[in-house]
Order: sequence, then C-alpha cells, then structure tokens
Amino acid sequence: MRAVSFRFVCCAVLTLALLTGCGGQGTSGNSSSASAAQTSTKSMQVSSGTATAQSTVMVGQSFTVTAHVTGAPPGATLTFSVHNAPTWMTFNATTGVLSGSPTAGDVGTYSNITLSVNDGQASASTSPFSITVASANSGTGNAMLSWTAPTTNTNGSTLTDLAGYRIYYGTDPGNLDVVVNVSPGVNSYVIEGLTTGTWYFAVKSYTNAGAESALSNIASKIIS
Repeated sequence: MRAVSFRFVCCAVLTLALLTGCGGQGTSGNSSSASAAQTSTKSMQVSSGTATAQSTVMVGQSFTVTAHVTGAPPGATLTFSVHNAPTWMTFNATTGVLSGSPTAGDVGTYSNITLSVNDGQASASTSPFSITVASANSGTGNAMLSWTAPTTNTNGSTLTDLAGYRIYYGTDPGNLDVVVNVSPGVNSYVIEGLTTGTWYFAVKSYTNAGAESALSNIASKIIS
C-alpha cells in the first residue's frame, strides 16, 4: 500500500505514516475500526461498515453507516432495511446507507440498531449496534491535522474513486470513539473545543465502494 505523509500540528510537527488507498490491510489497536459482528442466512452476510458496537458522534458532525454485503447471488436485486434507526438519520433502502447529522436535541444513546438485506430468497442482518450523540466539545483547545491525498490503490493501480477521509479521535488511544467525516477535497482539518488532557488522533481514507485504508499511526496532543 502506498504510504503518504500525515502531519499533526501542535507545538511541533509530528510525521505519521498514513497508509491509504482501496481496501487497506494493517493492524491497529483502535477499536473504532472494527465492524459490528456479522450474522447470515445461507451464505449471504452483511456488516455495518464503520459502525462499531458503540460508536460516538458529536453534535453537528455527520455520521454514515453503510451496509456491506458479501455472498449475494450474482445479479440479485438487494433490498435493505433498518431497525431502530435514530430519528435524526435517514436510510436509503436501495444502497443500504444510514446517515445524518445530530443536533443538540438529539444527545443520547440509540441502541439495538440493525441493518438487514434481502435478495428475494434469503436475508441477513448485522448484530445490533449503538450510536451515541455527545454534546459538542466544551473546551478551548484546538488540534490541526493535515495529510496528502492518496493517488494509488493497494495493488498499485490509480485511485479514481476516493470518497473522503475519516478522522478518529478521543482521550483513549485504544478507543478513538469520535468520528469526523471529511470530504475528498479537504486535506486538513481543525478539531476545536478540546478539553484539558491528552487527546489522540488518527485518519483513514475510504472509497465510494466502501473500501477503507488501514488506520494511520496515532498522534497525540496535550491540552492544558
């Protein structure tokens, strides 16, 4: 996979190896990169993509969950459904995409959400997952991150369907539970309102087809 530079700007500039491209492989201790467990009927499976068993989104930030299906018969027409979707999110039954941006009135935890798919013969569902809407950061600290856009897939071919980036951050390097989606034309981002303490940050790139890169190394900044 092609390595590109990722800079975290605080008192000094740190250099991270951000492995980007299509369907990256790699290891990371970040639990936010894990998909919800899969269940299936026959050989078809569906997973919830970027959603974890417990995902967190800040007020005003966008969050997207995409159903990824494997094992469906070739040429089958897939129909998606959702159970217990948050009221601030909208669902596309054709693409299996659940997305939205919560407001201050949406703060709270939304539990037992599942995505399902049916091909006319069999169906499959994700394991239940939750989405927690947290209040906007109330501190005064800021962190600026910047990176270089990837140009190739993991197999060396030209990357043509970059959909954007996902910034993961939090106060626990093993649980970066806040996710920010960034458009493909943006190569830097300032996270504001950080409270006192040590914050940790990492980045992934992803494609329109739903493939993700491996998580970058984790950078940190102390807010005092």
